[in-house]
Amino acid sequence: QVQLVESGGGLVQAGGSLRLTCSVSGSMSSITTMGWNRQAPGKEREWVARITSDGRTYYADSVKGRFTISRGNDKNTVYLQMDSLKHEDAAVFYCYAAGRGLTYWGRGTQVTVSS
Repeated sequence: QVQLVESGGGLVQAGGSLRLTCSVSGSMSSITTMGWNRQAPGKEREWVARITSDGRTYYADSVKGRFTISRGNDKNTVYLQMDSLKHEDAAVFYCYAAGRGLTYWGRGTQVTVSS
């Protein structure tokens, strides 16, 4: 089993920055990819970014150049640095870990972007 806990969400002004943290515990041996999705009110959950076990990163077009995904040295922590935040970035952000046909999810952290 893998457990994920997100933190770092909050209220930020448009143009500002936030860093989300995903702390992972449990058996990581099967995990090959970790990433972030988000879901805004009234919208479907959408993929944001992912990082593979060998460090390759991928981003949705909507966040490319503004968001950066990274891992801690212990590889049990994944970060999402969000810069130049826009109103449309407001959502609940969910961390996930995937491998061997399974995906584990955290409970999410709220990001609110104000004017």
